[in-house]
Amino acid sequence: MKWTKYQLFLAGLMLTTGSLNTLSAKWADMFSAPGCHGSPDHDFSHPFVQAVGMFLGELSCLVVFYILLCHDRRRPEPTMDPGESFNPLVFLPPALCDMLGTSIMYVALNMTSASSFQMLRGAVIIFTGLLSVAFLGRRLKPSQWFGILITILGLVVVGLADFVSGHGDDSHKLSEIITGDLLIIMAQIVVAVQMVLEEKFVYKHNVHPLKAVGTEGVFGFVILSLLLIPMFFIHVGSFADNPRQVLEDALDAFCQIGHKPLILLALLGNTVSIAFFNFAGISVTKEISATTRMVLDSLRTLVIWVVSLALGWEKFQGLQILGFIILLLGTAMYNGLHKPLMAKMPCFAREQITEEGNVPERERLLGGEKAEEN
Repeated sequence: MKWTKYQLFLAGLMLTTGSLNTLSAKWADMFSAPGCHGSPDHDFSHPFVQAVGMFLGELSCLVVFYILLCHDRRRPEPTMDPGESFNPLVFLPPALCDMLGTSIMYVALNMTSASSFQMLRGAVIIFTGLLSVAFLGRRLKPSQWFGILITILGLVVVGLADFVSGHGDDSHKLSEIITGDLLIIMAQIVVAVQMVLEEKFVYKHNVHPLKAVGTEGVFGFVILSLLLIPMFFIHVGSFADNPRQVLEDALDAFCQIGHKPLILLALLGNTVSIAFFNFAGISVTKEISATTRMVLDSLRTLVIWVVSLALGWEKFQGLQILGFIILLLGTAMYNGLHKPLMAKMPCFAREQITEEGNVPERERLLGGEKAEEN
């Protein structure tokens, strides 16, 4: 089936904005500028401020939802389904998970490379699969268990690549790189819990995806913005990179932005890209398929790695290529991309191959089939 120009546009938009989201966040981390009260130049290390910007991008999806809804209602025959009414508080638990997971990942991004950051996020498949079995009564297929094992192997290879590169990396100590990698994997556990909560409590209400993302963005933006106040006074010593050594110094972030406005450009790039990425991702699932969305999401890892190399942000590591290929195979196996290939093989031609192109992405990540109730 040939793609239309609109479908090609959506695919390109998702790939571009998805890559820009990580690259702009890493770009902000690489700036150095003076802070408040004449403090000397220091790295822009403000992960919680960046997370607030990310939630602002998610919040804007709610604005987009209502704009599209108003535009659709002006048509003679409206086609957009706004979904049923719901209690917004059902989004609070997944929003808290999103807030925690995102904050941890932005802390980790300060410690490791953008490409490793994106690759290690593939660990979410492992934890979503296991949690869906434990709490949603799913039954994973043998191919999905195999995909999880391949993903674990890929994570080990990416970790080894970071270990090797850490010995010759002047920008990060080896201990920082290892800590960053572990934090990213830990964050995927939180992300997996978020997906399970969304599956169990949120999506049964038939909420429009843009409205769901936007509502979580509202909770995340408001709560994390308020938490910046106590963070300003919590002393954490050498764990923090800001001059006052507090958990988060938002005032220092604003002072650094004032001295170097390019930091603001990087932060705005992160905010705008996450908004367009969510819109494009939902549209790709609707207009093409969830499988295409997964493939594009995997391709952005390659784009991030290539751009990081071209900009000199990191050094070439052959193990990273191997790790990326293994992770890609694990993701493909878990999501059933091997089935079309098997269907063309004579020995499997008689078997019924289920097309999963229109299955929502969250269901494929949570995986498997519902176990029969006793």
